[in-house]
Amino acid sequence: MNTIYGSYSASVSELKRNPSRLLEEADGESVVILNHNKPTAYLVPAAMYEEVMERLEDLEWAEVIQERMSQKAEAIEVSLDDL
Repeated sequence: MNTIYGSYSASVSELKRNPSRLLEEADGESVVILNHNKPTAYLVPAAMYEEVMERLEDLEWAEVIQERMSQKAEAIEVSLDDL
């Protein structure tokens, strides 16, 4: 059994008939698109997608920061005036 991550679902046929209606009914939430009762895609509003992408980017930067913090002992300090 597949886990469905969403409160709203629709068949591929419903998506083909009227995709904008699905988005309206979901009221800003994602819509799980089902094919033979199995999730095949998620229809995600643009604002939600953008937020997810920003969070992923933040997580990637957090990893870079953690890695660089662990290398801080090896760093050579210089003042901005010396540059």
